[in-house]
Formats: sequence, structure tokens, C-alpha cells
Amino acid sequence: MVNVGLRSTLYPLVSPPMGPLYIAAWLRDRFPLEIQIVNQRLDNPSFEQVARMAAAFDADIVGLSVMTPFAYAIPEMVAAVREARPDTKIILGGPHISAFGASVLETALADAAVAGEGERSMEMFLEAYLGDGDYSKIPGLMWRNEEGAVILNDGHAPIVEDIDTIPMPAYDLIDPTRYWRQQSMPPIPRRKYISLVSSRGCPYGCWWCHNIFGRGFRAHSPERIVEEITYYKKTYGVDDIEFLDDCFNLNKKRVFDFSDLLLKQNGPIKIAFPNALRADLLDEETVGALADAGTYFSSFALESASTRIQEMTQKRLNIENFLEAVRMAVNKKIFANGFAMLGFPGETEAEMEHTIRTASESALHTASFFTVTPFPGTPLFDYVKENLADRIGHIDYSNMDFCQVCVNLSGVSDETLYYYQRKATRDFFLRPERLYRIMRDFPQPHLLPLYIPIVLNRAFKGLFSSIR
Repeated sequence: MVNVGLRSTLYPLVSPPMGPLYIAAWLRDRFPLEIQIVNQRLDNPSFEQVARMAAAFDADIVGLSVMTPFAYAIPEMVAAVREARPDTKIILGGPHISAFGASVLETALADAAVAGEGERSMEMFLEAYLGDGDYSKIPGLMWRNEEGAVILNDGHAPIVEDIDTIPMPAYDLIDPTRYWRQQSMPPIPRRKYISLVSSRGCPYGCWWCHNIFGRGFRAHSPERIVEEITYYKKTYGVDDIEFLDDCFNLNKKRVFDFSDLLLKQNGPIKIAFPNALRADLLDEETVGALADAGTYFSSFALESASTRIQEMTQKRLNIENFLEAVRMAVNKKIFANGFAMLGFPGETEAEMEHTIRTASESALHTASFFTVTPFPGTPLFDYVKENLADRIGHIDYSNMDFCQVCVNLSGVSDETLYYYQRKATRDFFLRPERLYRIMRDFPQPHLLPLYIPIVLNRAFKGLFSSIR
């Protein structure tokens, strides 16, 4: 299995390929398989080099996991693997397939594509591959028949209801220590960590999100989480856990039970939540439990301070509770990173100004101000397609920087949107008190100079470019 995409100065992040790791663990629990995992972003091998790895491995099936910023690589990667292993089955998966669906098979001659959660679909694909070769009964599968026509099966990809039955991710198929020298989710510094996903699904219907794992919340038990942490500490010597959940703190009791069990069996360990906690669900007790467990970093997603936009996009965040949660976290020595977006449909200058001011006056240490971008497969895209169709025809989703402006859905001009994007970064960071707090509280202050080029780029972006 290959995690596709080349590392670049535009997108330098490298993290363990969690999707392939979980699917590999699930499959080898059920089949006598040899599995190799290649993370192209780790070493930046060319497409031809990856294809030669597949050939040397004598791969019967090659799975390609792709995020949308790296979709540019799909045709070249498929072509390279096809040339090196003409009879190998090539299957596409990952968030990009969930967003773009069967259309991906129109530009790349892969054999099949899986949208959504991958464990059960890949299990059924292997059963068909090893059996009668009939892929027509796999719900939601996109596949190419013998005549080359693309078929979309009825139904949706099946999910694993009890995720405690999913084995621990197959970290033994990679070298976790190699990721400790790379930048993972910013602005968390380099450290001895393991990524962990303790829940799937989110009940909130935020317009911009892909519904990969469904709206139902499925979570590992506290016992399973602590078991994993114990194993990773003993096996790899990690002292830091990175939770990649969409909504770790949805179930307050689970947070308390996890914290109590961790402290009883292990003691605290450094914990980060780079994907964010749902801030308006936090209270003093929950923040205290997370801090006691070892939480030192969390992102908090404001998105917009406009109540109109919050309602329209169905995030429905309680802004006052958000600000109080950030304050509580910072008081517990948790480094607080913020997410916000500018350029929502019909967004006004006053609404942009309000979001910038709210973030800038909050207790957040750092923040990123992303550009609203409608991805296929999301409610936001459907809304834009119906109401602002002329805005989306030229969007280039490949190799994109989410802080750059590739489309303007707002009610202001392109120049004005760029102005507020620059203003957001300058207003937020150019505050002596905030700069002091960053230097005082950042987990590894000697690494702060690495982030200066990123901040400068965002503070001056758009001065010499235009929206594509």
C-alpha cells in the first residue's frame, strides 16, 4: 500500500499513514498476506521508484491512498505501476476518492476505487479477488469491468460498528522513529510520538467536512486506548501521543474514564490534539481531566465568529463557550492553536473583521486563517454548485495550499479577500503579549524560527498573485 504524494516546501508535513496502517492490520488478521507500506512523502521516491518497489515485492494488489492536495500524482503513479506490473490490481482509496468518487477512474486506469472507510471494503475485495472475481456485490465499490467500463455498485461502503475489533495499526510495517525527525501536524514540534485514532464519525454536519466515517460516533473504549498507549511506550519508547480524532471529547464520560485509567495504569503521558477538540463541549472538569492525563497541546476550531455563518454552515459553535474553553486550556498550561476560515459564501467585510478580532483577542497562542474551499462530496460544494456555480469551474485542487486563495465565494472582491487574509495573520501575531506567550509556552522554543517563513508568507500573500 502506498501513501501517495511528494513532500514539498508548499506542503512539508509528514505523518504516519494511518489509513493504510489500519487497513493492513485488519486484512492480515483475516488473510495470510504479506503487506508492504510505502509512504512516498517520507523519502520522496519518484513514481517509477515506487513502481519498482511494487515489482520487487511481486505485488498482486497495489493500494494507493490519496489526499486531494496530492491528486495530481494519481495518473502518473497508476501509469508507472501498470508499466512495472501489468497484471497487478490497482485500487484507489483515501479522502480524495471519498470526495471525487468514480470520476477519478476516468483519468487514471486503476482497477477499482473505495470511498469512505476501507477495512470492510478491502476485505470484501480480497475475498472476491481470491474467489470468483465478482466485484459487483461489494457495496459502494467503483470498479472497471473487462470491457473497461467504470461500474458504481449500489450502496455505501460498509463500516466496522465496533471499532475495538479493529487491531492496532500495523506500525511494525513502518519505522515510527523516522517520523520523529519530520514535521507532522503544525505547529507541534518534532518529538517521539505515535499517532492514534480513538474514534470515528462526527455528529456535526459542518458544510466543509467530508462524511468519510459517517455521522454516528464510534469510539474505542478507554481500556483499548490505554492498552495501545502502554504497548507503544514499551515497544517504541514513545513519550507523546497524537490523537487524530474528529471529536475526541464528544463523550464526556469517556474522557474522564480514559484519564482515570491512564493515570492508574501508566501515569500521565504527553498528549496532543492537532485536529482540535470541540471547544464548546469543554468545561473545567473536562479540561482538568485532559490536563491531568498529560495534554500539552490542542487546536481549537473557531472557523467563523459570525453567528450567521455558524448557523448557515451548521457548525453552530457557541462562541462564548469557545473563548472560555481556550482560556481554561491555556490556564492549564495547554498550548492553544486556533483554526479559522475566511471567504464563506456571501461573507462581508464586517464578518471577516469580526472573526479576525475575535481570534486576535482570544487566549489562543497561534492560529491559521484558511481559505474556504468547496470540495466535491461536501454540503458546501453542493451549495456553491447551486448558488455560485460560476465560482467553482476553475478550481485547481491539486497541490494546493489551504491558506492561499484559489476561489472567492465571499461578498467582497478578490483584492479585499486577500487583504483580510493578510490582515488576519498580522493582527493576530503582531501583538507583543502574544509573541511573549508563544516564546514562553511553546514546547520547543528553539524550533520557533522554522515557522517564521510560514507566518511571513501568510502575512504578505496575494500581493504578487491573483486567484486562479
